[in-house]
Order: sequence, then C-alpha cells, then structure tokens
Amino acid sequence: LAKLYDVVSKSGRILIVGTKKQASTIVENLALETQQCFVNKRWLGGTLTNWKTISYSIKKLDELEILLSDKNTDINISKKELLNLSREKEKLNLNIGGIRNLKGVPDIIVVFDAVKDKLAILEAKKLNIPVIGILDTNADPDLLDFPIPGNDDALRSINLYADLFKETIIEAKKDIS
Repeated sequence: LAKLYDVVSKSGRILIVGTKKQASTIVENLALETQQCFVNKRWLGGTLTNWKTISYSIKKLDELEILLSDKNTDINISKKELLNLSREKEKLNLNIGGIRNLKGVPDIIVVFDAVKDKLAILEAKKLNIPVIGILDTNADPDLLDFPIPGNDDALRSINLYADLFKETIIEAKKDIS
C-alpha cells in the first residue's frame, strides 16, 4: 500500500488486472471509482510489450463509436454491416475498453491473482514495471515486486483488498492537489 500511495501521489498511472470471474466486476468498479485503467476480461498477449498494436485497436474502437453514434450512418450502411460494426465495437470494448485511457506504459500494476494473470506479470517484468500482487500458496512470489500473501479466490478477501487499494488511491490523490 505504501508503494501504491507513493506512485499515485506522484501522479502515476496504475493498471489494475483481475481476469478471474470472481474479481472481474470488483476490479472494474475499483478502477472506475479511482479513475484508473483496468483489464478484467482477458489479458491480450502483448498488451504492454506490443503497445503499438493495442493503441491501433483503441483508435479503431474510438472510430467505431463515432461512426455508430452518427445519425447519418443508418442511411449509408446496410443493417447487416451495422450489426457487424456494433458487434466489433462490443468485442473491442470488452477486451480493451478498460485500457483505452492508459496512453502508454503504466507506472505500476496491481494483480488480483498471480497465477491466472501470469502473462501480465511477465510482460511487466520485461518492461521493468513494478507489480503488486495477491498470491495464494500456488503462486511464485519471486515474480512479484510487492507480493501480498492471501486468499485470491474468496469474494470477501478480494473485496477487502479492493477496499484497501481504493482507500490508498483516494488518499494519495488528495495529496496531489
């Protein structure tokens, strides 16, 4: 929590990762309440290490939203094309909607399950991004810079960690201004 506080108080960006079913909505709510970026459905390989491709997808999502919100689009595009475009928008929003405001590499990553989100941790290691992670007895603590031993499966413990992270981020944001 001290490291998280330190990063946020220096206007750092946090990426919150929790792709496990139990943690998915908790991670999304935590990120939205603290105005941080998140990945809660599936970690796409290369999200950090291949940012160029991911930013292209983010740009495509923005273009699709503009296209679909335009009232004149209905006249120019067939119903089938419109359906395909809206499906593509939904899929992109599901996969990269939480990181569309990331704008580059985050300053720290918070992972809710060190085993399920191992890809995220390995990518962060390649880029020398510090990682805070909750790990059960089945995880390797050497992969994390700031390991938090604890239950990463139970809803109550996930909520406890999320509340602690949220309080820390909110307190640190008060110190910025």
